[in-house]
Amino acid sequence: MTQSTSEKAAAPPLPSPKERRRLREALSLTEDQVASAVGVTRATVRAWETGRSSPRGRKREAYARLIGAVADSPAPPPAPPAPPPPVPVEAPGSVAMAATEPDEAVEPEAAEPDGAVEPEAAVASEVTEMPEAPEEPPGDPDPGHAPDAPAAAFDALYQYAASALFQQTYLLTGQRALSRAAVTKAFELAWERWPEVAVDRDPVGWVRAAAYEYAMSPWRRLNREHRRLDPPPEAPASRALLDALLALPPSYRRTLVLHDGVGLGLPETAAETEASTRAAAGRLVTARAAVAERLPEIAEPDAPAGQSALIHEHLGTLARSRPVAPLPVPELIRTGSERKAQLWARTAIAFTVLIVGLTLITLATAPRKYETPPAPAQKVGGVPPVGGPQKLTPQDVKLRKKLGDEVFHGPARLVPRTG
Repeated sequence: MTQSTSEKAAAPPLPSPKERRRLREALSLTEDQVASAVGVTRATVRAWETGRSSPRGRKREAYARLIGAVADSPAPPPAPPAPPPPVPVEAPGSVAMAATEPDEAVEPEAAEPDGAVEPEAAVASEVTEMPEAPEEPPGDPDPGHAPDAPAAAFDALYQYAASALFQQTYLLTGQRALSRAAVTKAFELAWERWPEVAVDRDPVGWVRAAAYEYAMSPWRRLNREHRRLDPPPEAPASRALLDALLALPPSYRRTLVLHDGVGLGLPETAAETEASTRAAAGRLVTARAAVAERLPEIAEPDAPAGQSALIHEHLGTLARSRPVAPLPVPELIRTGSERKAQLWARTAIAFTVLIVGLTLITLATAPRKYETPPAPAQKVGGVPPVGGPQKLTPQDVKLRKKLGDEVFHGPARLVPRTG
């Protein structure tokens, strides 16, 4: 135990998964090159950069040195960079897009041969700061109120981003009921994993990814309520844009909303959609062309930045055309998440007890020794019938009895003499 604790303490720190991807692409390294240098597969490197797993031991140290997360000589760790501005929320019912200018798109042909694309520079016009958690009332420094800090931070995050995420999810689904369920489910999952979300560099992005995954999951189609689309918008341009979005494949639709709608850079969009930067650029170009077929005014600007700005404006208009559905209060979200967690825990315990009970019953009733079951009787052919003397008739039986009763008067038996 002491050795494992010391090894864990000596392990070099790693940045967030998005930062790992950015550092690798800044060094013009491909996933295959990193995998070959560290001694793992390409799928493992992709899992490290998407947050599904983290390297350990010597591979962790080699990976950190390769991407430049640690220096060769011991040095104090650098201060973490400021998190990207989250999606701001304006007045109720307003647009849910981030108040940033859309970035310039990187064409697939302009990418480097090894697949590395330089991150785009986001030009922020208006940045809304994340509201802080409410402070404790003055004059009550009782440390007993410390457990309320996570709930207060969660409530602040919910009030800040819930409405914006609802409108963004509506752009992906075209259904207000499904969007409401997706946002509720995402925040319930965030409260269930709050220790992980609280230390994340972008908690809004964490919840956004969970909401998008839930809303675009093919299993949602099994629900009859989520099969029906809402009435289309009244404005012809908004109706055409929504039809163009829903006609796109889910991955292309999500890439367009994240890049041109929310305002994420191309590397961040690729990381959130779990795709390479080159693939994300190709999806973005294809999605813009599909939208331009429905909205000819989007194809007028020659520069990708102009098209991105027009799509950003139209997405904001479409998001504002639908009022935000009434979302539950954060207290209900936390209570529902805790209740579901308790239900799953009890179900797992009951299932475990059932399995253990059935195992014990089987061990008690099962035979201790294996006995070969007797083979079933079968008719054997080719054997001759049983032979022997025939059955005596009544006359034969009478004659045998008569001969046995009479005295024999014949000659004496000859006995040979010896000596």
